Amino acid sequence: MKFPLFPPQAATTAAQVDSLFWALTGLSAFLMLIIFGPMIYFLFKYRRDKQANRVLRDAPTMKIEVTWSLIPLAITMGIFVWGASIYYSMARVPPNAVELHVVGKQWMWKMQHPEGNREINELHVPVGQTIKLLLASEDVIHSFFLPAFRIKQDVVPGRYTTEWFRATKAGTYHLFCAEYCGTSHSRMIGQIVVMPPAEYEKWLAAGRPQSTLVQGGERLFRELGCSGCHMGSTQIRAPRLEGLYGKPVPLQGGQIIRADEKYIRDSILLPNSQVTAGYEPLMPTYAGHVSEEELLQLISYIKSLGAASSEERR
Repeated sequence: MKFPLFPPQAATTAAQVDSLFWALTGLSAFLMLIIFGPMIYFLFKYRRDKQANRVLRDAPTMKIEVTWSLIPLAITMGIFVWGASIYYSMARVPPNAVELHVVGKQWMWKMQHPEGNREINELHVPVGQTIKLLLASEDVIHSFFLPAFRIKQDVVPGRYTTEWFRATKAGTYHLFCAEYCGTSHSRMIGQIVVMPPAEYEKWLAAGRPQSTLVQGGERLFRELGCSGCHMGSTQIRAPRLEGLYGKPVPLQGGQIIRADEKYIRDSILLPNSQVTAGYEPLMPTYAGHVSEEELLQLISYIKSLGAASSEERR
C-alpha cells in the first residue's frame, strides 16, 4: 500500500515550490542544530557541581556580532529573492494561456471551456498547454487548491481572481476547496483530468454544445437589450464596446481606469459606480438578473469584440 508523503509534481510550478520548501526545511534544521546543539552541550558541561573552567575570556565581540548579523541577513534576503521570483512567475499569466472559467458555489465547482463545454467538480485539460483560470464565487469565499500543481487561489465574491498552470504529466489529480465555506465544506472536492492533446480534442468534440462561450455571451447580450444601446446606430448615447477590453477608460471626475474583467462586471452590476466621461448614468443595473456564469459569458463576448476590432485595425 502506497502512502506518499507529498502529492506528485504534475505542473511546471511544482518543482520550483518544492525546491524552496526543502531549502527552507533544510535551513531550519541546520539553524536548530547549531543553536540547540551547543545549548544542550553547555547544559551538561557547565551544570552545577561540574568541574569546568568558568573564567571569562576576552573575545572580539564586534566581529562576532557583525558576523552573526550579516550572515543571517544575507541568507534571509537570498530566500526572499528566491521566493519572490517564484511568486511573481506564478502571479503573471503567460500570454499564450487558454482561459477557462471557474465558479465556486456551496458546495461545488462549475467549470466552462471556451468551446462551451461545461463540467461540475471536474476539469479536463491537455498536457503541455498553459491554462488560465478566471475564478468567481456565487456566495462566500472559497479557495481553489490543486496540491499536485502546488497552486492555491482564493475565490472571492464580487471580484475575479486568476491562477494559471501548465500540466506536465497525464493523470487525475485532486481538487479541494481550502477555505472553510460552510457545513459541507469537506465535500467541496473534485478532480483535474490531464489528458494527451489528441485525447483532449476528442473529449471536447464528444461533448461540445451548440454554442461556444462567446456565442452564449452574444445571445445574452441581445436578450438583455444591451445591443440596443452599445452596438450599431442607436438613439441612446452609450459607450461603444468594440475594442474596449484592455484599454484605459476616462470616467466622470477625471479618473482613468483600465477596462478589465472587474470593470466590465461592475459596469453590468453597478453601472452608476463608474460612469464613462461624456455620458449620462442611464444604464440600469442587472444585479439579480444575471448569474456569475452568465456574467463570464458576457465578459467573454465583450473581450472578443476587442480581439475582432484589433484584427480589423491590422
